Amino acid sequence: MRDFAELAGTPFRDGVNALCWPRVLDGDFAAVAAGLEVPRGLTHLDADLLGGLSLDQDGRRAVAHMQADLERLRGLGLDPVLECVNGYTHPLLPPHLRTDVCSFHADSATAEADTWLCTYHGACSEGLPDDHALRRADHPASRRALLAAFGGGEGAAFEAWLEEHFHDLHYLPRPGAVPYAFGVFHLWRIATRHPGCAVPPCIHRAPYPVPGQRRLLLIS
Repeated sequence: MRDFAELAGTPFRDGVNALCWPRVLDGDFAAVAAGLEVPRGLTHLDADLLGGLSLDQDGRRAVAHMQADLERLRGLGLDPVLECVNGYTHPLLPPHLRTDVCSFHADSATAEADTWLCTYHGACSEGLPDDHALRRADHPASRRALLAAFGGGEGAAFEAWLEEHFHDLHYLPRPGAVPYAFGVFHLWRIATRHPGCAVPPCIHRAPYPVPGQRRLLLIS
């Protein structure tokens, strides 16, 4: 995409479920991440928190880019947030049962909606082409583990349980799968699973935490 208007206005079609506005942003995003006094886990970054940072001109320029993206998405009637990810506090489930954001997954909605993502600092998210992915509940070993966790057998009740606990939205890479990186500074719009969606949802995941490294990102 050449600009934000094209990114926002291009429909998903012909199997394309992820659109990107590639960018290079100036500013010291590392200084913003380092200057935040945040606990372990995920912290929403509001205007007061960002405005209270002691930053030089490059750091303030980085904050301005982040806030400009917020306003772009708010102009579409969305409710985006800026986040700092300082590791994760939730316990990791066994591989066959994971439903955290570091597991390949698709987003879902009850009405038409897209997911917007941008990483400003730290490791970036990555996507998985549809033909490189297998729904985890359809993998034999994973399905056995899920049935054991469910405590019952195959059938409608099991399928409903998978959906209730979001297992139907998680995927495994097929042998030889090649994920693609979302990169840093690029603004992405990706498809979700919702009624009437013209394309499959975009399968993606957040990066595993890097010790000592904070991520700055926008999500809507």
